[in-house]
Amino acid sequence: MKTLPFTGSGVAIVTPFDGNKTDYDALGELIEWHIASGTDAIIICGTTGEASTMPDSEHLAAIEYTVKKAAGRIPVIAGTGSNDTAHAVELSKKAEELGADALLQVTPYYNKTTQKGLIAHFTAIANAVKIPIILYNIPSRTGVAIAIDTLKELAKLDNIVAVKEASGNISYTAKLAAEVPELYIYSGNDDMILPVLSLGGKGVISVLANIMPKETHEMCQAYFNGDAAKATKMQLEYLGLINDLFIEVNPIPVKTALNMMGKKAGNLRLPLIDMDEKNKEKLAASMKKFGLI
Repeated sequence: MKTLPFTGSGVAIVTPFDGNKTDYDALGELIEWHIASGTDAIIICGTTGEASTMPDSEHLAAIEYTVKKAAGRIPVIAGTGSNDTAHAVELSKKAEELGADALLQVTPYYNKTTQKGLIAHFTAIANAVKIPIILYNIPSRTGVAIAIDTLKELAKLDNIVAVKEASGNISYTAKLAAEVPELYIYSGNDDMILPVLSLGGKGVISVLANIMPKETHEMCQAYFNGDAAKATKMQLEYLGLINDLFIEVNPIPVKTALNMMGKKAGNLRLPLIDMDEKNKEKLAASMKKFGLI
C-alpha cells in the first residue's frame, strides 16, 4: 500500500512577500492560523506560492521555515517541480533533507515533453528521493497532460503515490480512478472538490483554503463522515466565491483577498500585477457574503 500524504484539505499556501523578500513572520502567522483552523496539510512553494519567481535559496528557505514552523503538527508538501529534470532532482533531494513530508511535481512546462519523456522525468525524480511524490496534472498551465497509460507506468514506482488532478475533466478523473487505483487522487480545482471525492478522491490541494481554511476542511470532512448532502451544499454555496478567486490569474485574487482580510499576504511579484479595481470590487462583494471582510 502506498503512503497517503494527507486526507482532506491541503492549502496551496501563498508566499507572503515584503518587497523583494519573503515575509517569514507573516508566513508563520498563516501557518499557525491554518493549523488552528483544521487545515490538513500545507503545500509550500506551489503555483499559488509564486515559486516560479523564487530563486533556489529563497525557495528552499521557505520550505525549511515551513517544516520547522509546522513542527510535525501537520504534513508539509514541498513544490519542487521544474521543466529541467536535473533541477527538479536537486530541489527534491534538498527538500527531503529539510524534512518535507512529500513532494508536489508538476509536469514540465514550455519545453514540455512526450509521454515517454514524462515517464523518464518523473522516474528520475522518484529514484532520487524516498519520500512520497504527488504528480501535478494541470495542462492549462503547462501545455502537456499526463496520459492514463503514463500514470499506469508511473504507478509502478513505490514513492509516486498520488495525482493532483487539475485538468477540470471529470471524465479523465473517473478513468484515472477506475484504471489506476494504485494512485490516490486530490482535486486540484476548488469547484470540483465534491465530484472528485465522489470518485474516491482523498481531498483537495486548495486555493480557497487560503481564505476559508476551516470551511474547506469541514467540506471534506463532512463527505468523509458520510454527510454528502452537507458537503454538496457547501460546495455549491462557495461556488461563486471560488469562481471569483480565479477572476484573474491565480494567485492575484487570493493574495488580494488575504490582504483585504487583514492577513499579511504582501505584494505580488512581476509578471503578476495588482488586481483590476472592478474585479477587486466583485471579489470583495463575494467575500462580504461570508463575512470575510
